[in-house]
Amino acid sequence: MKVDMHFHLEEGPYSLRWLSRTLQALASTEPKPDQTIGRHTLRYAEEISMLMEKRLQKGCFSEEWLDRYLTTGRARGIEAFGVVDHLYRFRECRPYYEKHMLLDDSPIGRLQQAWLDQVCVASISEFVGFVAEAKKSRPDLSLGIEADFFPGGEAELRGLLTGYDWDYIIGSVHFLEGWGFDNPETQDEFKELNPVETYARYFDLLQQACASGLFQIIAHPDNLKVFGFRPDNEKELLPFYRKLAEEMIISGVATEINTGLAYRFPIAESCPSPLFLSVLAQYHVPLTLSSDAHFPDDIGMLLDEAKSAAADAGYTELTVFRGLKPIQVPIGSRISV
Repeated sequence: MKVDMHFHLEEGPYSLRWLSRTLQALASTEPKPDQTIGRHTLRYAEEISMLMEKRLQKGCFSEEWLDRYLTTGRARGIEAFGVVDHLYRFRECRPYYEKHMLLDDSPIGRLQQAWLDQVCVASISEFVGFVAEAKKSRPDLSLGIEADFFPGGEAELRGLLTGYDWDYIIGSVHFLEGWGFDNPETQDEFKELNPVETYARYFDLLQQACASGLFQIIAHPDNLKVFGFRPDNEKELLPFYRKLAEEMIISGVATEINTGLAYRFPIAESCPSPLFLSVLAQYHVPLTLSSDAHFPDDIGMLLDEAKSAAADAGYTELTVFRGLKPIQVPIGSRISV
């Protein structure tokens, strides 16, 4: 079976690129396109413009936008879906990020302040309410959240996540000492860093996230490589891979094959790497699959390859979640949950 437990309905900043990419997604997933309208005609542009206007008016928390993901995904063989949103998108959670992100008057601080202003535009209650209602008529849909882990912020994060009926909570590390390392505008910072020492800090944060008890899944567990930052010999990272796998088993968390880096970032490799995946399989760390799609035409991207990689590594089951409880499903079966 094929699952996609990690996709997003929207992600800023709201640039011209975002507008263009949204238009592309609308055109690619339009359920009933008018076949009489030729592409590259004025009428076609007008029709797509109307779709975009409607999308902007209704926002991303609309059944029409959600169903573009689900319909496309089902056509690609996906049987279980997990919609999540980044915690930093929610106004209620902004103080958590302001406390832990670098937002000073340095070049990175100013850039990150502008970024947070651009992306923190939604309400967590609106997101949860929308997906909870959508689930009633879509039994293949689960509700998740992706929350950044910051050391020392565990109690605050627990408070932010309490009171909602999550099916699962994804923990992720996107920041090192307040620096968002996956932002392409700050990637020059890597030039001054020692790869092994930096990975040691990064994996220590992942281990702390596992041990916190806050998460059911740890997202993209080697995304520090996003712009190709990794030792020339990846085997130098094996001690970190093994230590994290041990902590995942002790803490009872799962991880994912996340294909987002493979089709959206310069590294062009899924998380985890093949070598890291082999270690996770040796330790029998529970595994799920995620496309990390941010637009409906990307749902399920490269998940056939991810599923094959899991099977080749020795996995016979995938993990899905309902009500914070893991459910193991044989890779070759159809899902029934």
